[in-house]
Amino acid sequence: MSFNFFTFTKTRIPGRVVMALSIMLALPGCAAVALTAGGIAGSVGVDHTLSGIAYKTFTAPIDNVETATLAGLKEMDIGVEGTQKTDTGYSILAAASNRQIHVDLEQLTPKTTRMRVVAKKDGGILRDSATATEIIIQTAQILEP
Repeated sequence: MSFNFFTFTKTRIPGRVVMALSIMLALPGCAAVALTAGGIAGSVGVDHTLSGIAYKTFTAPIDNVETATLAGLKEMDIGVEGTQKTDTGYSILAAASNRQIHVDLEQLTPKTTRMRVVAKKDGGILRDSATATEIIIQTAQILEP
């Protein structure tokens, strides 16, 4: 049995799969992982910066988002250390294990709120974007009708 290149190339692979694999092979290891994580978070509408900060804008009044955020933190068994009213909204400080979590809620309009979450590991420069993303996901689930 001989190998026929033309028969082999007729196998259909979706273009998105080929494109994703091509990009990941061209990137260094960490960048490929970040691209994959970004794709997963992107499916729930969470944006990230390269520094591990997670963002999401909600179509909901700021008071509703604050209530949902506090409920989400409670659901995750993350202790809230304090909530403070700011010029633009609210600032929430929380802690879990060896992580300091800072949540900023900014009122963009009376019906639109931007959420920014930073989870610092061991009080240092390392950021835990997975925890920050999950806080946003929990908040979004609570806000769903």
